[in-house]
Amino acid sequence: MADTVPILRIEHMTKRYGDKEVLKDASLSINKGELKVLIGPSGGGKSTLLQCINFLIKPDRGRIWLDGTEIIRAKGKALYAYRQKVGMIFQDFNLFDHLTALHNVQIGLVRVKGMQAKAAKERATQELDRVGLKNHMHQYPAELSGGQKQRVSIARALAMDPEIMLLDEPTSALDPELISEVLDAIRTLRSSGMTMIMSTHQIGFAGEVADELIFLEKGSIVETGPPAKILYDAEYPRTRDFCSKITELYANSSS
Repeated sequence: MADTVPILRIEHMTKRYGDKEVLKDASLSINKGELKVLIGPSGGGKSTLLQCINFLIKPDRGRIWLDGTEIIRAKGKALYAYRQKVGMIFQDFNLFDHLTALHNVQIGLVRVKGMQAKAAKERATQELDRVGLKNHMHQYPAELSGGQKQRVSIARALAMDPEIMLLDEPTSALDPELISEVLDAIRTLRSSGMTMIMSTHQIGFAGEVADELIFLEKGSIVETGPPAKILYDAEYPRTRDFCSKITELYANSSS
């Protein structure tokens, strides 16, 4: 069960590219153990928000608190330390093609956390086993399916002992038959109490596991609430319109 004290708080996050404001005054908080899911049309600001939270994109305005401490434009060692606590899963896996699954997970433990090779190998093996890939740990990314590659990236993030995981459309690059194995891995994290913020178009999954849905459009957070309310009883017309269309698509694809 989620705690009631925010582990992460974001206020007034804003990002511009030239004259275009792609993220507009976005604020949210998440408690330990919660899963919040960002939904909305493509280009609505979901990925930008997640990348600003992890300082992959420098916001033009906004403040972030982690565990009650404000993060001030993290750089260098401070940035590495912050990213160990706030892990990121990308759409396109971001694995090293010349390294096996084991070494993709192990490398951060050695280079960032300073672990000895033997201990790092043991930890990497544990995390790969956790996502069901222990029998594939000596394979290279080219030998793995898309779903397996995404699970390697999840294991790599978990090995850094994050307090929070950010997942940016983790199934968007996968064939339909491979999506379920990644969603199952996320369900396992959910049941273990991992705190997560995730963007996805997998609306059925979002409705099943999320504590809260956050609807973004044109860079703004339009509406937030429990899945049942946002999907079926949203307050704002634009939220209702989007959710009715996407739930209809989900129902048709499931039938």
